Amino acid sequence: MDCSHCFEELHEECGVLGLYGVGDASRSAFLALQALQHRGQQACGLAMAGPDGQLQVHKGAGLVKDVFSERALAGLEGCTCIGHVRYPTTDVGGMENIQPFLLACHAGRFALAHNGNIVNAASIKTRLESLGHLFSSTSDSELIAHLIGTGPKSQGWTEKIMAAANQLDGAFSTVVLADGRLYAFRDKYGFRPLSIGRLGGGYVIASETCALDALGAGFERDIAPGELVVIGPEGLQSFRHSRHAERRMCAMEYIYFARPDSVIEGIGVHAFRKRTGRLLFEEHPVPADIVVNVPESSMSAAVGYAEAAGLPLETGLVKNMYVARTFIQPDQSMRDVGVRMKLSPVRSIVHGRRIALVDDSIVRGTTSRQIVRMLRDAGATEVHMLIASPKYAWPCFYGIDTASRDQLIGSDHSERQICAYIGADSLHYLSERALFEAAGHTGLCTACFNGAYPTSLYDRKF
Repeated sequence: MDCSHCFEELHEECGVLGLYGVGDASRSAFLALQALQHRGQQACGLAMAGPDGQLQVHKGAGLVKDVFSERALAGLEGCTCIGHVRYPTTDVGGMENIQPFLLACHAGRFALAHNGNIVNAASIKTRLESLGHLFSSTSDSELIAHLIGTGPKSQGWTEKIMAAANQLDGAFSTVVLADGRLYAFRDKYGFRPLSIGRLGGGYVIASETCALDALGAGFERDIAPGELVVIGPEGLQSFRHSRHAERRMCAMEYIYFARPDSVIEGIGVHAFRKRTGRLLFEEHPVPADIVVNVPESSMSAAVGYAEAAGLPLETGLVKNMYVARTFIQPDQSMRDVGVRMKLSPVRSIVHGRRIALVDDSIVRGTTSRQIVRMLRDAGATEVHMLIASPKYAWPCFYGIDTASRDQLIGSDHSERQICAYIGADSLHYLSERALFEAAGHTGLCTACFNGAYPTSLYDRKF
């Protein structure tokens, strides 16, 4: 089984933030971006509307705490801003791909930040380049900015943004800063989350509610699929940029990406994951003495499985919090070392025990294989792998870094083959039926499990 070209694990997409009418906005944005740090660790940035109306941008590669010094925050004066944390899903790139983007058009300067992938980006870019547009990055976000800037001079910013959004297909939760106003809009499927909160007399827009909580902001509502929200001196105004609106939140937001303390479209992430664990036990009870989770995102599911099974949930694996994600190298031997550096078995817990090992997904398979081997080396007598999601078998084109099927062990291998590869005594996945039951509805994008993509894929290939 050759998985040498597969990704080691799934990676987060990006996180966006917007503040309007918030005092000391730069420091509030700093705290909120830190709360969204799990969505991207490669780069981050802020664009601020200063007291004079001029836009300032500060951004760089690295974590929020490293990019924003006290001096940098003090230099960003104002009460309205947008921010971004980035994990690249289409191209690693350099400084030119770090958001927010700052651009100018006949209507003035504006800043933009975006989470998601545009599936018809190539055709739009070709058309714009034929009209003389020059691009300085490889990001879909710059493409959105160009579309906004090409609107007729007679259009206001609201009309420009709505016209741009109607040309896009795919995932885009986007914030724009223009003319002293904050604009926020989602694609017509609502693939990626975007929430509104109130902070004093101002507003907070964020990819996850955990960022609202970090600021003490009160949750108001989610921005609806196909909705544009404009916040300015007139208050909050709502517009529909798409007549077609369909609920298709990415299932992996609930399963893996979002923080467990976030609430997405009325569903608590921890509660959702805990329900998947209970349903996983109902579908697949295994002979085990203890339940162990693979740190960190599978903890809630493991709690649900352990409670339903009446088994103790034990810390059988410990994660080294001081090993950077970027430690994993392309060479297979270095990947193996990386797994051992990141995770260690607790021998006194697992020795002589039959283990129900709960994880959220299997992407490549090599990490799971290493973990099973470590547990056996530590004395586990049996290891039963339980995955709190259906089998991941199809690439995502809406903001997750899986671009082809040959990067996924589940694409052309059966459960029995995957079980043999990772060396487990048994392997079990949650059914799609149970996934929908955990959510309480069927309005999820599950294309990565079944290949049923909600949009056309245009020129995208598996």
